[in-house]
Amino acid sequence: MKLIDFDTRRKEMVWIQLRRRDITDERVLAAMEKVPRHLFMPVELWDRAYDDAPAPIGEAQTISQPYMVACMTQTLQLKRTDRVLEIGTGSGYQTAVLAEMVDHVYTVEIRPTLLERAKGILEELGYSHKITFRVGNGHTGYEKEAPYDAIIVTAAADCVPPALVTQLADGGRLVIPVGYPEHQILYRVTRKGEEIEQEQLLGCVFVPMVNEKDVSHFG
Repeated sequence: MKLIDFDTRRKEMVWIQLRRRDITDERVLAAMEKVPRHLFMPVELWDRAYDDAPAPIGEAQTISQPYMVACMTQTLQLKRTDRVLEIGTGSGYQTAVLAEMVDHVYTVEIRPTLLERAKGILEELGYSHKITFRVGNGHTGYEKEAPYDAIIVTAAADCVPPALVTQLADGGRLVIPVGYPEHQILYRVTRKGEEIEQEQLLGCVFVPMVNEKDVSHFG
C-alpha cells in the first residue's frame, strides 16, 4: 500500500467537508480531526478513509460518511457531562467521536462480531474506560442505565421506537433516521417535561435497524 499522510487527510476532511458546510461546533470538529477513521475500516479501504462517503465494514453494514457523523453529533448539542446512548456501534467510529466529547458512552450493537471488533479497536485507542458495551436490540434501548441526555441511532427505523423516547431525560435529545428503504429523514426528538417535540432535519441514507430475528448469527 502506498504511504498515506492520514493526519493531513483528516485535517483536510475537517476543513473541506465539514467547516465549509454547516458544521460549526468546535468540539465536534476537534473530535473529528483527532479520531483516526481509517483504523475503523478494512485496511484495503484506507486510501478512501477520509472521503466524504460511507464504506462497507462487513455483515452488510457500513461506516457512515464523515459529514453525517458530524451532523448527527452536532445536532445532539452535547455537553461533557451528558449521558449518551448510541444504538448501533457498528465500526466504533461514531462511538469514538462521542467518547472524545463526553465522559461516558453506552453503546448497543445487535451483531456480536461487530461489537467485539469495535471494542478491540476502541481499547487500542484508549477509549474503552469511557464506554459501556452491550449486545442487544436497539429498538429497546438500554433501560438499565436510563435516563440519557442524548441518544443517537445509526440505523434507519420504520418509526421512532417508543422505548428510546421514554429513556430520554428531561431536556434529552434523540437523533434518528426514520424510513426505509427510501425517503429516509433524519429527526431530532426532544423531551421537555411531558411534552415531546419532533423536528425533521434532512434526508439521509442508512442501513436498516433490525431485530434479533433478522440477524441469523445473533447469539
